[in-house]
Amino acid sequence: MIPRSAPILIAVALLGACSVLRPSAPATPKAAPAATAAAGSGLSDANVAAIVVAANNADILYADQALAKSRDAEIRQFANMTKKDHESVNAAAVALLTRLKVTPVDNEISFDLRDDADTKRQIFRELEGFAFDSAYIHNEVTYHTTLLAAIDGALIPSAKNAELKELLIAVRPAVAAHLDHAKALAAKKKSVRR
Repeated sequence: MIPRSAPILIAVALLGACSVLRPSAPATPKAAPAATAAAGSGLSDANVAAIVVAANNADILYADQALAKSRDAEIRQFANMTKKDHESVNAAAVALLTRLKVTPVDNEISFDLRDDADTKRQIFRELEGFAFDSAYIHNEVTYHTTLLAAIDGALIPSAKNAELKELLIAVRPAVAAHLDHAKALAAKKKSVRR
């Protein structure tokens, strides 16, 4: 069973994943370099917290855009699910950080997450219909793949507080479930173009 604080871990993972996503990046996810770079950067718990918040906010904004643009019921259902989950993670993260008296400290990764999300959303604004749905769901696959690598290779190893580390470990299965759902949806949409 995932603890109520598990959403914090999801957020941390998501933030780490976004930091290496670039609009010019190839379609194939490049999770290992991001995780390696983050792991070698000596992240503090306050840095990890900032990454969590940034990662969750990035995927919430992606979901908001999908809900505003997509007419595909499955894409909208996925966007609603991820938005709800990431909002829950942010709420849980704030509760844990408040209790631990940790103030998030922005860093290169958290700034990159925000910048990358802004750039991708600008690109998505130009797309409609199937092109938007395809770009959105493929971004979700890349995002969650990178996030899992960041959780495993950077966030968990960098977390010094035992509760924060436990949350990251506990939230990993939910991130993996988002990835599996996104992959299945991407495969389905690829084979059934409208």
